Amino acid sequence: MTEPLLRTENLQKSFGALRATDDVSLDLRPGEIHALIGPNGAGKSTLIKQIAGGLAPDAGRVVFDGQDVTALSTVARARAGLGRTFQISALAMEYTVLQNAMLGALGQAGSVWRFFRPVMGDSALRLRAEQALERVGLETLVTQRTAELSHGQRRLLEVAVALTLRPRAFLMDEPMAGLGTDGSQTLTAFLDDLRREAPILLVEHDMDAVFALADRISVLVYGRIIATGTAAEIRANKEVREAYLGEEAGV
Repeated sequence: MTEPLLRTENLQKSFGALRATDDVSLDLRPGEIHALIGPNGAGKSTLIKQIAGGLAPDAGRVVFDGQDVTALSTVARARAGLGRTFQISALAMEYTVLQNAMLGALGQAGSVWRFFRPVMGDSALRLRAEQALERVGLETLVTQRTAELSHGQRRLLEVAVALTLRPRAFLMDEPMAGLGTDGSQTLTAFLDDLRREAPILLVEHDMDAVFALADRISVLVYGRIIATGTAAEIRANKEVREAYLGEEAGV
């Protein structure tokens, strides 16, 4: 079996009496899309924040490329190659689409704003940003202010920003949100191809996209993984159907 690039080991996180993450172990292997699904309030965001470095677990650890990164910051994990779209939602709304993408290409350090304007003339940086925007279909909007984009277009811009960092693994939190049917189909095809460059841990409520894309699916309910398996295995799992999928399982 291929060695996982990313894994969590027995992660636990509580907020008072609430156990938001309950002994969670999962992994992400090269070349795959591993979807994390579950009802609202299941603890998905809390888990992803721990993996990305935005929230420290009470117990357990996060291992990336063989290194224990549990104590590392979000920035340090990003520098190590852990790309994410959910924490790049702080897009600069008054900047253009290209400027936001170039900001991502500058690097992961929060201090890059100090150096932003002087490097706008950096042709290599601009090319990397333009290539990322072209890949997500935003190449015709490079001069448009980000504030003028639709919600779905902003989600695509977040993906482009992540791409400029050339990560070794992606954490994506509901990239389909706000895209509509056509947009979701386009992004589904894009992510299907993207896994060849870097595996993706995908949090998503669009079950059509999940079942179309995921090599494996883990189901989180009340902070606990109740099942992990292929799409067919998850569809057939009685506990999963009762806890979450219901009629969406197609059974």
